[in-house]
Amino acid sequence: MILAFLNQKGGVGKTTLAVHVAAALARNGARVLLIDADPQGSALDWAACRTVDPLFPVIGLPKPKLHKEVPAHTSHYDHILIDGPPRVNELARSAIMAADLVVIPVQPSPYDVWAAKDIVDLIGEAATYRESIESVFVINRRIVNTAIGRDVTEALAGYAIPVVTTTIGQRVAFAESAANGSTVLENDPTSLASREIIALVEELLGRMTKNETAT
Repeated sequence: MILAFLNQKGGVGKTTLAVHVAAALARNGARVLLIDADPQGSALDWAACRTVDPLFPVIGLPKPKLHKEVPAHTSHYDHILIDGPPRVNELARSAIMAADLVVIPVQPSPYDVWAAKDIVDLIGEAATYRESIESVFVINRRIVNTAIGRDVTEALAGYAIPVVTTTIGQRVAFAESAANGSTVLENDPTSLASREIIALVEELLGRMTKNETAT
């Protein structure tokens, strides 16, 4: 399975989700590759901070022809994750074309809902060439005990893309783990942050399995 994490708005936690989903898959025994297709190189920076053996390799491929290079890696890995650029451009379009599933992180903010239109439109364009591309919204950095997460979910219903049930909370643990190239799954596997990531991965895998069965 190839997952691309994309949003044209920066600061939505795209890299954090990509790293943690990759870690959860790897800890389950899967062969995982994380491709940093963001010119900022945040995933590569995270990997460089790591002081213990890597859970999975991270390579940089911020190239507009990314979709033509990814197939060369598929035979070596069970899952390939792409941390895409924080803007709508040829590189983002290429990441979409490479993906089986596009994951769009959205913070609980009206600005994020409005900004999502550009990436949704880009996915729609790509679907004219590859009808099999799936996409979902993930509510990320949800503030606990507020209604805004529900409000954003309702606002996103205006797009023809589903919102996954699992939400990821705004938690200091994610920032702390990034500082030393680790993940919340390694630091505290039973924490709420870890349980949310595991639930998200199970939901994403379940969605893809269901789609494959349907086809």
